[in-house]
Amino acid sequence: MTTVVNSTRAPCPRLDRRQIESRLRSCPCLPSLASIENALKALLGSDQRYTSQIAEIIRRDPSLTARLLRLVNSVHYGISKPVKNIEEAVFYLGMRQIRQLAMVTPIIEDFQILAGHTRLEWRGFWHHCIGTALMTREVIDLVQSQQADSDYVAGLIHDVGKITMASAFPEHFAEIYIHRTEAEMDLMELEREVLGMDHAELGAVYLQKQTLPEMFVEIVQFHHQPELAPTHGLVAAAVQVADLLVQQGKIGYSGRLPPKDPESWRKTTGWKMLFAHQTEDENAISRASLKHSLERMPAALEGLV
Repeated sequence: MTTVVNSTRAPCPRLDRRQIESRLRSCPCLPSLASIENALKALLGSDQRYTSQIAEIIRRDPSLTARLLRLVNSVHYGISKPVKNIEEAVFYLGMRQIRQLAMVTPIIEDFQILAGHTRLEWRGFWHHCIGTALMTREVIDLVQSQQADSDYVAGLIHDVGKITMASAFPEHFAEIYIHRTEAEMDLMELEREVLGMDHAELGAVYLQKQTLPEMFVEIVQFHHQPELAPTHGLVAAAVQVADLLVQQGKIGYSGRLPPKDPESWRKTTGWKMLFAHQTEDENAISRASLKHSLERMPAALEGLV
């Protein structure tokens, strides 16, 4: 199979692992969450969840405030009269949505800084990341009770390797994502051929160097092969299914073409790991639930980015 990059450009030199890891040392760190976000999370986790207190914390962060009001006024919530009051917005959204929004805001802003000025349709990419986070939560909710937000965060950061590539290897990133022609070659295969490492492994190496929890390192590394994940295979499986669902729904942009098979997400190892135990009727209900969530997602995403 031939490489599918623009033949008029000089190819980037393929790097070995030592060179890649060396370059990653100069890649910017993900800044720690600001105290405003930590305060909000602490308040949401306490027993006294007063709307007025939450609203006061949100007001200190203009970016979070803007996202909150855009989200609650999106058609997803079907509110006839525009909401202009933060307390009312908190009431409509509920604690779970507020907590997820509090995580989205700093992470996407950190990712945007990391991506720098590399040319890509980044707004579509953020939609893909957030869409995958939301669908990961939907998938997990169908198979087990989930108290923490680790699955949501895992879905949100699953493609951090692509952002890292844009930051540390802009020429290789451009050759793979900007200058290539539409082609037969699998994207990860192309990444390995051009750069020397695919985005899943690159993201895992980057997160490990940032000393993020091992759970996220593992899920990022194995989100295309959850059966290989040694400890957190079920969440990695949920991310794999969610990623394909969002691509199939043409929500956002991940750098990959939507799968030709509309049921490709049901044929993954991740789907088998999560739903093989279900009866045919239970499986049909799970599929219908995920498709319904996918249909509602575009309106919700318009309020977030």
